[in-house]
Amino acid sequence: MNDASTVGPQLERESNAAKVAKEIITALLALLLRGPKSRNGYLGFRRGALVSRATLPPQAKAGESVASEPPTMAAWKTGVFAAAFVVVVVCAGPAAASSKFDGVVQPSWANDHVLYEGDLLKLRLDSSSGGGFASKNRFLYGKATADLKLVPGDSAGVVTAFYLSSAGDKHNEFDFEFLGNVTGEPYLVQTNLYIDGVGNREQRIDLWFDPTADFHTYSVLWNPSQVVFLVDDTPIRVYDNKTTKGHHHHRNGTNTSTSSADIAFPSPQPMAVYSSIWNADDWATRGGLVKTDWSHAPFVATFRDVSVEGCAWAPNAADSDAGEVARCTGTQWGKEGRYWWKEKDMQELTVHQTHQLVWARAHHLVYDYCVDTDRFPVQPPECAGR
Repeated sequence: MNDASTVGPQLERESNAAKVAKEIITALLALLLRGPKSRNGYLGFRRGALVSRATLPPQAKAGESVASEPPTMAAWKTGVFAAAFVVVVVCAGPAAASSKFDGVVQPSWANDHVLYEGDLLKLRLDSSSGGGFASKNRFLYGKATADLKLVPGDSAGVVTAFYLSSAGDKHNEFDFEFLGNVTGEPYLVQTNLYIDGVGNREQRIDLWFDPTADFHTYSVLWNPSQVVFLVDDTPIRVYDNKTTKGHHHHRNGTNTSTSSADIAFPSPQPMAVYSSIWNADDWATRGGLVKTDWSHAPFVATFRDVSVEGCAWAPNAADSDAGEVARCTGTQWGKEGRYWWKEKDMQELTVHQTHQLVWARAHHLVYDYCVDTDRFPVQPPECAGR
């Protein structure tokens, strides 16, 4: 039996709990009746118990007063059920925000330097480490895209990379490497291709915008006919499969007949998509003359989206699986849908894209291995005519 000394405090606790429960339910119902959820799935509550991590929608501005009770008992009953659902949505917010990346990529090294913040994925570099991620699947042909905002401010010595690569000593690789610079100086974007394990095909451009001020889209399109590097859908570099094109019209406007026997093109190897940030102050900025200033750390590259549209390689298939090569190379449709990246209009640039490429290279190309006679006294065969 309870005596008076225990009943009083117990009733007081129950009363306080009831008041808290009522406050929470009232706040939830007010939200349900008056405003939608915010853009990224976090909901704003006017009673202050739960606060949005995103900007509150117009109907839920900070400090706005709301009715203390719902208008009808029917609405109240509906709201109680819905309130439970809303709590689940709010509690699941951070997981939901990162899920668009979770289906595509996963941390590949230094996991504590791969950060999810709302709808964004961030790679962080400090004096202890950089970080990186990799796609969960491999692909044979397709298009890989990143919406990326680069490290702002003094980023000299810092390299952020977005690239595709196969495995092994004879691997293929298509690189975007963003070379940091001192404040006020432009970023350089270096592209490179490794074919059967051999690289040394660097080209560099400066960009026609500030890549640290907003997000921009960087893509690699890869099919049996060409590899195309694009910035905001503007092609900045094309590497052709000249074995399929024979007499070739060069992208600099000259026509030459080339022998395809010595011109390498990436063999059909499945590739994964990667990104990383690291310290490369031995070469990245002015040939290594400008070193990383760690007083500006951490350096953070921010991704708004990463996507891959391609023929997904079977998870347990070997890299040289003939059946997978045939499936991804010889068909126009598959389990992923239509293989649009292999269609006829993807085998070469359109007239408009060719004009864009000529413009980008005329105004923004700052280095091309094809014309570097110090490195290559004998011009690489794929560069003939430049």
